[in-house]
Amino acid sequence: MYPLVLGIHSLLRWAVLAAGAAAFGRAIAGARAGRDWTPADARAGRWFTIALDVQFAIGLVLYAGLSPLTQLVFEDFGAAMRTPALRFWAIEHLLGMTTALALVHVGRVRIRKAADAAERHRRATVFFGLTLLAMILTIPWPGMPAGRPLFRTL
Repeated sequence: MYPLVLGIHSLLRWAVLAAGAAAFGRAIAGARAGRDWTPADARAGRWFTIALDVQFAIGLVLYAGLSPLTQLVFEDFGAAMRTPALRFWAIEHLLGMTTALALVHVGRVRIRKAADAAERHRRATVFFGLTLLAMILTIPWPGMPAGRPLFRTL
């Protein structure tokens, strides 16, 4: 079960990043062009949020039950903190992705409450950009101590 769920989580990362890039790109383009906030802008943010929610839920399943790495962490948390790869999985990845999840949800609320289109685009640029940054900084890219391949087979 673990390899299948990990493979799905790994592949879904690309969908989340693509949805985030699309939402962020629409926000920047809308702000620069001074255009109205459109249903397509709202839809891009909604799909980004949904994709990240699904990815986060799958990640929690891995973290809390399926991953042998986090099982090692839970056996001896102190030793895990002295091992860069285990510390990444125990703290850094979880904290970064939780931050990303919070940013995208707070951002969507703040965007909806903005007074005008210019402010919506500005808020979307800030929150979606920060969300993407938090994700990019805490993805286990190849070459990192806890690095994973860019693409996994299911």
